[in-house]
Amino acid sequence: MNFSKVVPRSLGPAMAVFLALSCSASSDAGGEPGSGASVASQLQSNAEQFEYETGQMGGSYTVATISGPLTFNLAIATDASSSGVLSYVFEGLTEISWLTGEVEPGLAESWTSSDDGLKWTFKLRDGVRWHDGEPFTARDVEFTFNRIIYNDEIPARERSTFLLRHLDESGQWQEAPIDVTALDDLTVEFSLPVPFAPFLRALSTAVFPKHILEEHVEAGVFADVWGTDTDPAEIIGTGPFKITSYVPEERVVLKRNPDYWLTDSAGNSLPYLDEIVRVVVADRGAALDKFVAGESDAYGVSGEDFQGLADAEPDSDFTLHGQGPGFGTTFLGFNMNPGQSPDTGEPYVAAHKLTWFTNVEFRRAVAHSIDRDRLVEQVQHGLAFPQWSSISPAAGDFHNPGVTRFAYDIDAANGLLDELGWVDSDGDGIREDDDGNKIEFTLVTSAGNESRITAGDIIIEGMEQVGLSIDYEVIPFGDVVSQLDTTYDWETVLIGFSGAADPYDGIALWHSSASLHLWHPNQPAPQTPWEAEIDDLYVRASQELDYQKRIDYYRRAQEVAALNVPLIYTTLPSRTTAVRDVFGNVTPTLYGLWDTRYLYRLDR
Repeated sequence: MNFSKVVPRSLGPAMAVFLALSCSASSDAGGEPGSGASVASQLQSNAEQFEYETGQMGGSYTVATISGPLTFNLAIATDASSSGVLSYVFEGLTEISWLTGEVEPGLAESWTSSDDGLKWTFKLRDGVRWHDGEPFTARDVEFTFNRIIYNDEIPARERSTFLLRHLDESGQWQEAPIDVTALDDLTVEFSLPVPFAPFLRALSTAVFPKHILEEHVEAGVFADVWGTDTDPAEIIGTGPFKITSYVPEERVVLKRNPDYWLTDSAGNSLPYLDEIVRVVVADRGAALDKFVAGESDAYGVSGEDFQGLADAEPDSDFTLHGQGPGFGTTFLGFNMNPGQSPDTGEPYVAAHKLTWFTNVEFRRAVAHSIDRDRLVEQVQHGLAFPQWSSISPAAGDFHNPGVTRFAYDIDAANGLLDELGWVDSDGDGIREDDDGNKIEFTLVTSAGNESRITAGDIIIEGMEQVGLSIDYEVIPFGDVVSQLDTTYDWETVLIGFSGAADPYDGIALWHSSASLHLWHPNQPAPQTPWEAEIDDLYVRASQELDYQKRIDYYRRAQEVAALNVPLIYTTLPSRTTAVRDVFGNVTPTLYGLWDTRYLYRLDR
């Protein structure tokens, strides 16, 4: 069901979503959307009433993106651009429904578990083949976990998910892997050290081909395999599409996998589409231009774009689909990593700046300097809300709407800094710390996202009002990622992270031992008591099978994060996507607009 069928056409489906969210937000203190009840109800109704239609074969889907892939090695990819391409190529044992958000069979057709939830047996689909024609087997699953994910020599992005934390007999936290064993070609067994509530959901992680990658693992060069200079024909998955060409900074083309395992209700082999094209453009403005010109089929609408597209919609060949608040987050983060570069011996962060960044009152003062309402109005043109919690309202019951808020208040920010004794002693408008160091630092964000760049200008303006001096650098997205996960030589960053329906998806960000624990990654032990508490809460939530208790753990974790503000959240956009009216099997839900495998063109 399309929103246009349940609201007056003159209002427009996306505006109806926006108004519904605005109404729900008005009842929640601070203007943040609560559960978005009216929108969530409509999206749920869409999902319940949706039925797949038998589609036509052929045609393409084209989308413009502001950054190309940084790697074709999904096991070590940490950026959305790479995973966005590779999600068409690789699959997991399970998948998450775009209609309901529930776990469904993927490469595994069924599974059973012991009563205590510690032993799981998966039956794999018979007849699934890798893109090169080799059969997919349980040996590939065993290889993926035991030789890649659990390999200390490989920076596997999923390791933190599948290292299960537990308390030993002495009350100390320990980590243990899952024992993964291929029982035969089509049966694989997982033995867990402790219960793991999001286990089935986590098994949507990609499985990789043993017959292709084993030699590279054994040679110790796995991290160098499948770079973006690799012949696309060598990127072998089981997914519905395979990469056929990549021109850096121009486009990625994926072609239909003719031997894909899934069929529709009429027995037709999926996917319907012949081709997916991801065109790389300089910025969001260029992406919008391509959509308006009819050169792309979908566009993620920002607040700045919304009104123009909404005005054009009634006489256009596209529809604006609203999906309520996003799962992702945008935040300002400080580098609190006390380590040193192994190459130069120099600290990642100068000692005096580390003193500032690790001071919670300083971070709270900066939080008070950010005018989120102004960001909503001037950057996102009203199609967003102030964000206070680390988990979005889109996650439903897990979201804590009552966390502590350090709202925009210049007087409060100045007061906190004054109490620290960090004052402007020479009258140049910049505060100095106890040792006379001027409080000045660099803020980086990625090129191409003009809305985020503009948001950075407003955020800096607020910080300057309270006597901080900021050098603003807009650099390529790949350079930002490299600073965050490789060189660690950054000071302050404005960036976004994706989210998911289950908060455990954020364990790599929130657990202090994880590689994506942005402000101080890979800690051998929690650096602070509040990080230790968040570690504990995330681990306990992952092992708790009682739903209400999981809610309680995650809500407490959000409160601890909000009090200590290692990340200062800014605004939460309302998701709206413009889609050409030439596709079948499309409907907006809280979790997606379509399953690409069933997407088909009506104009064939």
